[in-house]
Amino acid sequence: MARDQIDMTPIASRDELVAWFEAGCKPKSAFRIGTEHEKFPFTLDGNRPVPYEGRRGIRALLEGMQHLLGWEPIIENGNIIGMFDVTGGGAISLEPGGQFELSGAPVEDVHQTCSELMAHLAQVKQIAAPLGIGFLGLGMTPNWSRAEIPVMPKGRYRIMTAYMPKVGGHGLDMMYRTCTVQTNLDFASEADMVKKMRVGLALQPVATAIFANSPFTQGAPNGFLSFRSEIWRDTDPDRTGMLPWAFEPGMGFERYVDYALDVPMYFVKRGEIYIDVAGQSFRDLMQGRLAALPGEHATISDWANHVSTIFPEVRLKRYLEMRGADGGPWRRLPALPAYWVGLLYDDTALDAAWDLVKGWSAQARQALRDDVPKQGFACRIAGRSALDLAKATLALAEDGLARRRRLDRGGRDERRYLAPIKEYVTAGFTPAEELLGKYANDWHGSVAPVFQEYAY
Repeated sequence: MARDQIDMTPIASRDELVAWFEAGCKPKSAFRIGTEHEKFPFTLDGNRPVPYEGRRGIRALLEGMQHLLGWEPIIENGNIIGMFDVTGGGAISLEPGGQFELSGAPVEDVHQTCSELMAHLAQVKQIAAPLGIGFLGLGMTPNWSRAEIPVMPKGRYRIMTAYMPKVGGHGLDMMYRTCTVQTNLDFASEADMVKKMRVGLALQPVATAIFANSPFTQGAPNGFLSFRSEIWRDTDPDRTGMLPWAFEPGMGFERYVDYALDVPMYFVKRGEIYIDVAGQSFRDLMQGRLAALPGEHATISDWANHVSTIFPEVRLKRYLEMRGADGGPWRRLPALPAYWVGLLYDDTALDAAWDLVKGWSAQARQALRDDVPKQGFACRIAGRSALDLAKATLALAEDGLARRRRLDRGGRDERRYLAPIKEYVTAGFTPAEELLGKYANDWHGSVAPVFQEYAY
């Protein structure tokens, strides 16, 4: 999760919330790519979760990274919980169970995304190796129970941990036992946002299948290819899902504002203090009628933080977040921005992708979303398999990246970053099925080898 926003400008009207989203519109020349990925730290001795405190804990890791990079530390109640680069815009943060997240800087092409990733992993290894810490690239912890996983000292996570079991069966698993990779992309106008959001929502289950990488829970197969994706189906119906109304006439910034206003809040932050308002209404905060904060009115910070606690398959901020993919090995991480940039940043590819999905009904899109965690490439929509759609959309993405013609120093364009996922699509099986095959054969029914083969 990104660091909390600080802008105490009061909000007086719904129009100001709409304007906040509208301010994200940019000319195409200013479009950027942001990539975020999470990874599980584990002890090299014993492959256990890493606690926050201690000589070889997460705090020591973050302090080492901060000294190495010179980034601005993010401190909460005396604890370092992350850091950010005031010059480049990148950030390192902690997820609830210690998952280590790089929120990449906004960059111009996937080559820069890849360079940023390589630099980050080299830096992390430099600090982590002497601490006896490794990092695992999977969508879900393969063998740890929830009770074994340490809780990071962040106020917002305490509030969410108390609230999650009230609204879904898997919210705590989402918080403590999953990792994702996502890409954040810009829009030129309201209409451009709507088109990209619709294509992104419709094809998110296809991306889930391509990157499916979470078939184990507590040391054994869990019956799913992306259990991380299944977990999101039972986390909190108020703030997750496929947003069927986004395909209806009248979709735009105002419609998303109304949706966000209907989502109950988790917290309001004042200074370093997180005030638990879980389940209460942002509208009441705007009107100074919040029971926990009588007379207190909403600010831009409150809105930005609230929007960051909504988790649909595609999330609108001042950019669009593609949220459907499991975390994975480092080679596959740049493939996600390459896939979505090829589809959404090239007009011809975007038009073709919209033509592919525009006839799908809300019910069909939802069925695809419901089926993909278990069935992967085998699930179907409108007479086509997810594998067929993966092949078709990869071809569109390749063409889009070729037309973008962003070349590295060697004269190669961004298509090469698709190779690690193209291998699976060509072979017709998901990364999770490869894992299950190893578990049944080479690994002799143990998940332990994953800590060597899928470590960064």
